[in-house]
Amino acid sequence: MPSPPNEGEDQGASPVNRPSVGSYRSSGKRKVRTKKKKGTITANVTATKYEIVRIVIKEVDYIKTREDDETANLIWNDSAVQHEKIAELRNYQRINHFPGMGEICRKDCLARNMSKMIKCQPQEYSFIPKTWIFPAEYTQFQNYVKELRRKRKQKTFIVKPANGAMGHGISLIRNCEKLPAQEHFIVQEYLDKPFLMEGYKFDLRIYILVTSCDPLRIFLYNDGLVRMGTEKYHAPSEANLSQLYMHLTNYSVNKHNENFERDETVDKGSKRSISWFTEFLRTNDYDVAKFWGDVSELVVKTIIVAEPHVLHAYRMCRPGQPPGSDSVCFEVLGFDIILDRKLKPWLLEINRAPSFGTDQKIDYDVKKGVLLNALKLLNIRASDKKRNLAQQKAEAQRRLYGHGSMKKLSAASSDWEKQRHTLERRREELKERLAQVRKQISRDEHEKQHLGNYRRIYPPDDKLLLEKYESLLSAAFQTFLAGRAASLQKEMNNPLKRMKALRHSSVSPVLVLYLPV
Repeated sequence: MPSPPNEGEDQGASPVNRPSVGSYRSSGKRKVRTKKKKGTITANVTATKYEIVRIVIKEVDYIKTREDDETANLIWNDSAVQHEKIAELRNYQRINHFPGMGEICRKDCLARNMSKMIKCQPQEYSFIPKTWIFPAEYTQFQNYVKELRRKRKQKTFIVKPANGAMGHGISLIRNCEKLPAQEHFIVQEYLDKPFLMEGYKFDLRIYILVTSCDPLRIFLYNDGLVRMGTEKYHAPSEANLSQLYMHLTNYSVNKHNENFERDETVDKGSKRSISWFTEFLRTNDYDVAKFWGDVSELVVKTIIVAEPHVLHAYRMCRPGQPPGSDSVCFEVLGFDIILDRKLKPWLLEINRAPSFGTDQKIDYDVKKGVLLNALKLLNIRASDKKRNLAQQKAEAQRRLYGHGSMKKLSAASSDWEKQRHTLERRREELKERLAQVRKQISRDEHEKQHLGNYRRIYPPDDKLLLEKYESLLSAAFQTFLAGRAASLQKEMNNPLKRMKALRHSSVSPVLVLYLPV
């Protein structure tokens, strides 16, 4: 099983060089250029260090391109990409990052945006520990500590770098007066009563696929990783605060402990699969359906917080895109979740560059499934490139010759001409609407047939749950738009209406298939 040199870095990585694929095949003394297959899908994976990405690309019969090839159907980067890169993409291309997703993937941004939602929706956003951003909220934190002292309570807090990864710089504290006021980091209440596995603390790495932000579509992978501490857990005390192998579940921390078990059997070792954990819950009579429902809600509610930021950034990169257009961006996110002793999930952090290292068989099996199923869901087609080029040519001709555009009315236009103009405009609107509905039906059908081990969690099939999510989306947009320019408010309110209109269309899906365009 091919593996990169090391694993566990949930952060962007610099591109690595890869051996070039020979374009000539030897046959005696002659060198004959191999012909490129008609209708191939190309992938530029030069900016990833993970071998599993290349293995999956090969398995789905994509052709790897050169580093300087900017026309590939799929572009994969380990780290976030600049907005200019997204703006330059053709409509048939796909890149594995959204602009604006850092609003929930940086610890300080996540804390700030969650704090705003907690103020307006406290009951719905009770799955993140109390959090303070230093130095801005140093005074509020010290006031909270004073109130605890007044009530003769003592709590443990975990201190994290605002943009850290791999467990670097994390510490536990109880004596809060020692915290420096001017350092930039995150302070959270430590969850000291976690659900334990064989006496060990653990967290879950949940993989999420976002295929579109307009309209929003979210999928949850039904497997993932259970990452365990490597020392038996005891509640935090002054004596054990520094024992990070007990309190932290980061793989990049625990792999250095001599107690770390690289056992390849499904029910042993310091890293296990979520499918195994689900079976463990079922065997021990826990409510598995409720557990997955709670996890799904946590994920959707968190991405709802990011949606206004992502949508705005995406629109800035891709202005003038018609509603319902295929997204040029998608993203595989790694949600880190911990369970308390009542099996309630709590959000720890989100990685927009989750590690796809495979130094254990369990990593290889889980992560290969995450990637393989994601590419199948994306529905990248070789015909998209040809169709896009044809559309660009047709659009250029329309601009040149004015074909297909409605004539402008003059002040002297007759009532008949005005009425005809109104009817033509209405006809164009209906054609566009029908095209959107047709596209949505086609997309839904493809998703149903190619879910693999994913399941769609937004939009959900449950109508009551959908109404709740739409209400939270509305609140997230209102929070995002507060104090912003009126023009932006008008622009950003339209997507909500369009999303609802497309989902609640009164046009019969069966009828749409036969209506003329």
